[in-house]
Amino acid sequence: MATVQARLLMMFLVALAAVQAQVGEVQAQQSCPTQMASLNVCAPFVVPGTSRGPSSQCCGALQAVDHDCLCSTLSVANSLPSACHLPPISCD
Repeated sequence: MATVQARLLMMFLVALAAVQAQVGEVQAQQSCPTQMASLNVCAPFVVPGTSRGPSSQCCGALQAVDHDCLCSTLSVANSLPSACHLPPISCD
């Protein structure tokens, strides 16, 4: 279970970095890095070993993130292993 959480945290952080690197692409995407950065308050929840649920601040930040922004971020994170010539991440 801790390995899955560690992988999720890694994917989250890599995705956040990838989105932040795309700041200048499109006007609509310019707010996406800011939205994703607001999810930093969720880090304690996704760190392996935590036993509590997400804070109200985390839930509020997640609610404020645009659906397309979140999906794009997850898509970028999911494509990184192959772009780095690594095996895909499997979260069984």
